Amino acid sequence: MTESGAVLKVAMPKGRIYKQASKLFRQAGLPIPEDFDDSRKLIVPVPEANMEFIMAKPVDVPTYVEYGVADIGIVGKDVLMEENKDVYELLDLGIAKCRMSVIGLPNWKPVINPRVATKYPSVASQYFRERGQQVEVIKLNGSIELAPLIGLADRIVDMVETGQTLQENGLVEMETLFSVTSRLIANRVSYRLQNAAIQALCDRISQTLAGAVRA
Repeated sequence: MTESGAVLKVAMPKGRIYKQASKLFRQAGLPIPEDFDDSRKLIVPVPEANMEFIMAKPVDVPTYVEYGVADIGIVGKDVLMEENKDVYELLDLGIAKCRMSVIGLPNWKPVINPRVATKYPSVASQYFRERGQQVEVIKLNGSIELAPLIGLADRIVDMVETGQTLQENGLVEMETLFSVTSRLIANRVSYRLQNAAIQALCDRISQTLAGAVRA
């Protein structure tokens, strides 16, 4: 539990990351109710832990933390790199493991100024720019795998977990940009004002992660 005082506000992503993060928090001894997992509430107080959870879209978590409406948050490294928000990155939680990859059809051949579709235009642009490759980046918000199948893009840059979706659509990974896990981040002002509570939480989670590695 956090130290007595102000409630620690936590921006928690909905979906896959949340399920693994809530499990990790429970393993760290935080009294998060089991029915919390099925709640449709957007703000969930957990007074036993002196915490309040703000349920958010993963891409919005760094914004909530940067502007201080949440003291801390959990977010994938992919979102952190794309959004480039002014926050502290405190811990690698080692959950929601996947990778950012360049993907295309197996018969793809290099063309001049190819089009690349992605949810991560900043990350993709930087990756190709650093390699001296000129590309046209097209931002999409969903079903990125569709782009090369219908001729919208020559390749895509997207997250890959198991690769099953790619296989089912006849796509292959061509290059891996980097591995991705979820991180614990903090608002810069909150980190000073609620340092004891935030550090206590970091210590608990770190001990839990270390115990999992030893096991």
